[in-house]
Amino acid sequence: MNMLKWMMLGLVAVLAGCAAQEPPLVTLPMTARPQPQAATLPANGSIFQSGSYRAMFEDKMPALVGDTLTINIQEKSSTSQSEQTTATRSSALSDTISSGMQLPFIPGSLTKGLGASLNGSGSASNTGKGTNQVATTFVSSITVTVIEVLSNGNLIISGEKVVRINGDTESIRLSGVVNPRDIAADRSVSSLKVADARIEQETKGNNRLYNEPGWLAKFFLSIIPI
Repeated sequence: MNMLKWMMLGLVAVLAGCAAQEPPLVTLPMTARPQPQAATLPANGSIFQSGSYRAMFEDKMPALVGDTLTINIQEKSSTSQSEQTTATRSSALSDTISSGMQLPFIPGSLTKGLGASLNGSGSASNTGKGTNQVATTFVSSITVTVIEVLSNGNLIISGEKVVRINGDTESIRLSGVVNPRDIAADRSVSSLKVADARIEQETKGNNRLYNEPGWLAKFFLSIIPI
């Protein structure tokens, strides 16, 4: 009895593992702390100090690890595919064979009908039509953090936004590479200009559970060939 119990538990564990969710697309750290500055800056002048200089009218654009900027997600994709196939085939065969053989003791009028006749005809038709249309729109915004500055000045950014409303949790994760020249004056950039972009949205909660099949249904759907 104990052996059967352990076998059932093992089977349940295997089925649960087969129905596990796919790994997340964004694998980078969600944030990074700014690099610490030197405690004492070297003095290179009596009044002007280059180490602590900050321009009064300069826009402080994100350029260092720990700086933040806003990504406006404006993803929209649409695909359409149509396919139609029509095939028709027709064939006919007709042949007649007459045997002029004479049978003894049988009148000639009866042997006139003796012979062979072969008739055949065939027809085939095939018609197929298929249409596939997919449209996706994803509009949102998320503030991300610069986690690394590349040697050419490009910024590797990553971030996550989590919102919980009435027990349902919605999370948006994004990572990619941003060119500082594409950053607008309000410290924002469109997601269309993010290189190597990884954008994902996930919703957890009661509403999601009602619309999503259970782990056992996922298992059978994963092994059914059709």
